[in-house]
Amino acid sequence: MIEEFFQGVISFLDSGPLLKALAIFILFFAVSKLLVYVSEKIILRLTKKTTTVIDDLIIERTNRPLSIILILIGLRIGIIPLGLDEKITNYIELALLALITLLIARIIIIIVEILIDNWGRKWAARTKSSIDDNLMSLMHRFAKVLLYIIALLIIIDSFGVEIGPLLASIGIAGIAIAFALQNTLGNIFGGMSLIVDKSIRAGDKVQLDADTVGIVRDIGLRSTKIKTFNNEIVTIPNGKLADSKIINHSQPDPSIRIIVPVSVAYGTDIDKLEKVLLSEVKKVGHFMKEPAPFVRFKAMGDSALQFNVFFWIESFEYAGDAPHEANTLIYKALSKNRIEIPFPQRVVHMKK
Repeated sequence: MIEEFFQGVISFLDSGPLLKALAIFILFFAVSKLLVYVSEKIILRLTKKTTTVIDDLIIERTNRPLSIILILIGLRIGIIPLGLDEKITNYIELALLALITLLIARIIIIIVEILIDNWGRKWAARTKSSIDDNLMSLMHRFAKVLLYIIALLIIIDSFGVEIGPLLASIGIAGIAIAFALQNTLGNIFGGMSLIVDKSIRAGDKVQLDADTVGIVRDIGLRSTKIKTFNNEIVTIPNGKLADSKIINHSQPDPSIRIIVPVSVAYGTDIDKLEKVLLSEVKKVGHFMKEPAPFVRFKAMGDSALQFNVFFWIESFEYAGDAPHEANTLIYKALSKNRIEIPFPQRVVHMKK
């Protein structure tokens, strides 16, 4: 039966150029459909057994463009038996070449997008910023535009057009665009450096200067938003932020040290005072045992002995409440233990 089938095909191809061309086209069309079927039913089933989803996505999204390329190749081979005029044949070849080139570019774009998405998901899992989403979108667009430009240059070259001067023009235009977008590109790369260096993250408490202290709300593609404790949003270009001195209170961990100044009268028992102070700060909410609290004798002032009490709390979120609690507890304890808190005073000696 197989021999009879092939003999029938051969006799059909010998019957005439039109039928021969039609047979070639139908054959390639059938092969293209067979490619889609095999890739979806057999190859895809095998790739699903692997640990990565990259191969699954590539097979799913490239089988149909590949089948269209096969159909176009069959169309090109199918016109040979027709014996068309050489000019017409050349035009058809150029048109088919352009379509095939664009489809190949499309397949490469699909593969690049899948790889970027897979890498981007792993990167995004380590960040809390929206810049990764913006960068993924930017990289998608850049890869797509670049590959389509390459495909277009190949098509233009196949039509016999010199692409050397065109490339020079594109290069000059690119330099001009880069100068025009200098600030924007600086902000984009500044945002990338912030993410890569991990100097700040969304949710960190940062201080840029005396007037700019707050929580990082979002690190965008061009700018970073910081919410101050006055419920204001400060937007700073990433380029400027990357070059600024940033105090990050959330790194390496959110714990923070609190300093409470205390002044007592001359003649106070310093050892007793230290025990009272350390005892009271341990009652502050979210107090940390490690590092241990301590007291430092700062100075002998004009009218009082000046001390600082140092202790740590679990997070900067409680930094506003901790000094209030500590001052309240210390004041009550000093009053209870009859430790005087002096008013500012001066001693004047009158000479007769």
